[in-house]
Amino acid sequence: MNEVYMIAGGVTKFAKAHPEKSFQVLVKEAFDYALGDVGMETKDIDGSVSSYFSDHFLRQLMGGAMVQDYLGLCPKPGHRVEGGGATGGLGFQAAWREIASGRMKCCAALGWETMAHVNTWKGNEFIALASDTNFDYPVGGFYTGYYAMMAVRHMHEFRTTPEQFAMVSVKNHKNAEHNPYAQYPGTYTVKEVRSAPMVSYPLTLLDICTMSEGAAVALLCDKDTAFSFAKRPVRITGVGTGTDAMRMADRPHGEVMLLPHEKKSDYAHLKYPGVHSFRAGRAASRMAYEQADIKNPLEELDFVELHDAYTSSEIQTYEDMGLCRYGEGGPFVETGAPFMPKVRYGLEFTGEQGVVPVNPSGGLLACGHPVGATGLMQSVFALWQLQGTVGKHFRDDSLQLKDPRRGAIHSHAGTGTYVAVSVLERGW
Repeated sequence: MNEVYMIAGGVTKFAKAHPEKSFQVLVKEAFDYALGDVGMETKDIDGSVSSYFSDHFLRQLMGGAMVQDYLGLCPKPGHRVEGGGATGGLGFQAAWREIASGRMKCCAALGWETMAHVNTWKGNEFIALASDTNFDYPVGGFYTGYYAMMAVRHMHEFRTTPEQFAMVSVKNHKNAEHNPYAQYPGTYTVKEVRSAPMVSYPLTLLDICTMSEGAAVALLCDKDTAFSFAKRPVRITGVGTGTDAMRMADRPHGEVMLLPHEKKSDYAHLKYPGVHSFRAGRAASRMAYEQADIKNPLEELDFVELHDAYTSSEIQTYEDMGLCRYGEGGPFVETGAPFMPKVRYGLEFTGEQGVVPVNPSGGLLACGHPVGATGLMQSVFALWQLQGTVGKHFRDDSLQLKDPRRGAIHSHAGTGTYVAVSVLERGW
């Protein structure tokens, strides 16, 4: 299997709408930025993977073929990847497979979503079609309702509080104030998050990501190609994917899948996964960590960009990814560990701030969530973080960590139906 490197990426401004640009133009904007960053030309790309979630939103079938043509990639190989909210992350891994298999030397992972053709309520209906339409959807199955139910269960099982969820919102929106690509930056207090309009208890408007339009592109290469174009290529050392039943009521109780730093006695009385945890997230993390030879993610990861469509799901994912034990996600955020070390949030912490920053970019909560682009956006921001070039691309180095060497990205679909986790490390 070939070693796989990421050498460049591009992201458009995420926004509620880009009425002046077609989806092809959005992708080309990100594609040209990526090429220009390393002096590549279209002829250097062997093929592509297109990731977008919904034909309903796009109002165009075979959009991937149209993007390939617009970028001048025909007749080179390409295909579409779709997997709900994990679409971008799965597209990233599909491009990884093209290089790892030796089929291509350089593959462009192209992700986008245009969601402004419909009103928000209609968009929520389209997204809800990614739940079980025979059982869950007919009884009011909109996703905020699903996640609110899971949040309440997490609160019941582990005594997590709405204020702990709100701290995640404070963190991610504040981080995004330094990210020019973000849709929804802002400075908030815990009280302001809790006082925002209630959508579905305990989740308020500021606990939930927004519908977005935008695109992101990642360029993945084999080792020889990577070092011929880039001085600081980033190696992809771990790739993991997990799945679970779409209908939450079908998810069994059983033993926790342990990570290397955990033991069975840690969870002697835990009903797992139930609806408070994402078994797919644990499976994907364990697979990626095994490939990357990570024994303790809290100690060995310098940052994580994860799928925070809801503040509650970020806390759940701390636990799935092993940053803390199951049940300790709420106290973990209170320690300050997932906050940026030098950003002032107006909060008091019980521990050391910035141990493993989570969503330095602002995450989905503040950047926005153009579904097919989101996982690729994470990969681009992780690349720039590892290369030490956040200041160059953001024109602001407030979010640049000191000497990061390894990070992880995490994409999540449905109520944890598909999850993709990838580990990226300095490759030079």
